[in-house]
Amino acid sequence: MRAGSPTMPSLRKRSPMHDLTQGSIPRHIIRMAVPMAIGMVFQTLYYLVDLYFVGRLGDAAIAGVSAAGNIQFIVMALTQVLGVGTMVLIAHAAGRKDRVDGNLIFNQSLVLAAIAAAVVFVGGLLFSARYLGTLAADAEVLKAGTDYLFWFLPALALQFALISMGSALRGTGIAKPTMVVQVLTVLLNAILAPVLIAGWGTGRPMGVGGAGLASTISVLAGGIAMLFYFLRLEHFVGFDRALIRPHFPTWKRLLRIGVPAGAEFGLMFLSMFVIFVIIRDFGSAAQAGFGVGSRMMQAIFLPAMAVAFAAAPVAGQNLAAGKPDRARQTFVDAVRIGSSIMIALTLFAHWRPQLLIAAFTSDPAVIAIAVQYLRTISWNFVASGIVFTCSGMFQAMGNTVPSVISSAVRVVVFVVPAVYISRLPGFQLHWIWYVSVASTTVHALFAVWLLRREAGRRRDIGLGTAPLELGAEAAV
Repeated sequence: MRAGSPTMPSLRKRSPMHDLTQGSIPRHIIRMAVPMAIGMVFQTLYYLVDLYFVGRLGDAAIAGVSAAGNIQFIVMALTQVLGVGTMVLIAHAAGRKDRVDGNLIFNQSLVLAAIAAAVVFVGGLLFSARYLGTLAADAEVLKAGTDYLFWFLPALALQFALISMGSALRGTGIAKPTMVVQVLTVLLNAILAPVLIAGWGTGRPMGVGGAGLASTISVLAGGIAMLFYFLRLEHFVGFDRALIRPHFPTWKRLLRIGVPAGAEFGLMFLSMFVIFVIIRDFGSAAQAGFGVGSRMMQAIFLPAMAVAFAAAPVAGQNLAAGKPDRARQTFVDAVRIGSSIMIALTLFAHWRPQLLIAAFTSDPAVIAIAVQYLRTISWNFVASGIVFTCSGMFQAMGNTVPSVISSAVRVVVFVVPAVYISRLPGFQLHWIWYVSVASTTVHALFAVWLLRREAGRRRDIGLGTAPLELGAEAAV
């Protein structure tokens, strides 16, 4: 057993975790959210850099990569299972100052990461072509998507270890190392993308396959960097060979929290799948326009997501430390900060959405669809930010079931009308965007109601100390 394991005193001084149970709550949120937002922005640049160079290959290439990239939602669902469970349980352990439990959770999380990586890689090889065949507008789009996924699958599998390590750090209140690794991997991807996609310097362009290979090499480098960080710089948790044997009670704890959170992203995948199927008959330009627009929307959401992700460990540590009032205030502050950011981004999306699109395509038809999508969908930016924050609070409570219930309601409210109107005479593409805005508004209202309800039921851990005020603050 190595020095510093949870059952042996450390021979070297460990770097302390960040105690989020003391001090200014907004400062804690911003201190964690800023590096997380930077890291998430750079992580998104993986796809934007690829999209920039792939865009030079034509509409079919963009549509193929966008359709293939939708599989990312499946992987995100699985990584959420692992990441949310790890973050919440380690945040609770940190709040209790229980290093032994924290280390057990971390090492078991790594075991699950290895299993999930193998399942995703093998499953992707077996079923990705069949999946893409249901979405592609034509044979050219299908070929582009298949080529991209072949080289991108290893990157998807490698993400599990990165998520496990990054979530463990987030649970202890540390965000900067993950951000630094993400920045470095994106820079590497930016260097490799033109070399592999367009053949700069080699004269051997791989096309869309090069985009997938660039991402795979970059994610592998990021995983090695995170591994080096954990081995060299001791923290609240660390690797321990004695703790990597499967411990099913810990798996049950991780999955009880993580599975509902992962189901949320699974429902997002379902929504995206329905949209791609509906717009398939509009051709590759429509799929490309939606692909570019939705990627930009995901990038726009990152600041609000970072605030919500930061709020979860802050509230989680305080709940575990028996400080429910601080947990409740975390929600209020996170909603205020996130809503302020999203209002500004809404105004920008209405003012100059073409500035976000023009760098990725010069096709007027693609640009028109993407701009129309962003202008319409921006009406739900604030509502989406509130949804993210509610989800973070459910994670802090250790009960993510209400989040998946509210997401399921949103999917039903979106999918049923979307499928219905798509069969009406004179159906136009932008009708779908309006349905999406309405369903997201319903989602936000229902999520706040569920949070108030859960808070009222759980006065023992605190958020229910003032359920009526909680609901009132959420509307700010």
